[in-house]
Amino acid sequence: MPKMITKAVFPAAGFGTRFLPATKASPKEMLNLVDKPLIQYVVEEAVASGIEEVVLVTGRGKRAIEDHFDVAFELEEDLKAKGKHALLTEVQRIAEMVTFCYVRQKKALGLGHAVLTARRVVGDDPFAVLLGDDIIDSEVPALKQMMEVYQKYPFSILAIQEVSRSEVSQYGVIDGRKVDDRVYEVRGVVEKPAPEDAPSNLAIIGRYILTPEIFTALENTKPGKGGEIQLTDGIRLLMEKQPVYAYLFKGDRHDAGDKLGFLKATVQFGLRNEEFGAAFKEYLQSLKI
Repeated sequence: MPKMITKAVFPAAGFGTRFLPATKASPKEMLNLVDKPLIQYVVEEAVASGIEEVVLVTGRGKRAIEDHFDVAFELEEDLKAKGKHALLTEVQRIAEMVTFCYVRQKKALGLGHAVLTARRVVGDDPFAVLLGDDIIDSEVPALKQMMEVYQKYPFSILAIQEVSRSEVSQYGVIDGRKVDDRVYEVRGVVEKPAPEDAPSNLAIIGRYILTPEIFTALENTKPGKGGEIQLTDGIRLLMEKQPVYAYLFKGDRHDAGDKLGFLKATVQFGLRNEEFGAAFKEYLQSLKI
């Protein structure tokens, strides 16, 4: 029986350059999507999937993330005194939903380096990695879907989605052999290929289940451009030692780390909001474009 996955690593030490100047002094992960920061959506997905401990890999200027998930005593007392019990309950829920651990990445040296930074906390257990700007809207949490696949295929699993051929150059793309419903054995990974060179249109997105052997692979991964250690390069090395699988998850994914993707997510989640969704829809329909 494979080990249960109870820890999740959230790399959050990047500079968020695609959102400058908005992210000059505020973490990209704390950008507000309708009524809560991006990273909270992803933490809630992890918790709903059964994760018990979240390892946040942070860096300079990321204190707001830690504060958001911490107890806010003065705020709670103020809400209590004003009788704002619904808001008080929500604020307390954020701090109590899961155990948080913080690891400092002193330099943003790539996603692979961020994962490697969490090694001492993760230990020798399989673990999840979730990127805080990939928002997945699904009936069953995307990570939970992957955990169910892991029980049958207890090796590293990459979340994938189908993209158009014109978009493959924006992603890492797998060369895979289908072995089960929505499950592929990965034979290779090509990073940002030209459309004519892509082995498929199955793109890797920000959800991973990784075996602890990934740490040794990352230690042996040569830095690439800018001295960064890329996770996909580490996965290629890992594939020399053990199988790696990919899962075509069920759900809609929003790249909220991109300005257009963020706007699209804002519209979709705004329209679903119980408080003002109907009024927002009416407003959008009234626009003369």
